[in-house]
Amino acid sequence: MPVQRAEQLARLLKAVADPTRLRLLSLVAGTDDGEACICDLTAPVELSQPTVSHHMKILVEAGLLAREQRGKWAYYRTVPGALRQLADALVQPLSSDQ
Repeated sequence: MPVQRAEQLARLLKAVADPTRLRLLSLVAGTDDGEACICDLTAPVELSQPTVSHHMKILVEAGLLAREQRGKWAYYRTVPGALRQLADALVQPLSSDQ
């Protein structure tokens, strides 16, 4: 696996390695339209809005979620293909010549 690919995969894995972030990602991905308002994400994880926003920022920086500001609320949606890319990376055999 090339160094750049390994670094990218490590960033993705680090982002989802936190149980709260994994739950938040699952909540957004599981919505009917693949989008959720930050206001709807605090209660399910029983955390404050600033704490949830911090976790969401990490998921956005990892390229798993996209953020859109609408008035005072932030809306998050999954990045097309990001979850598939993560899943594919996990099932591909690791090799130094890839």
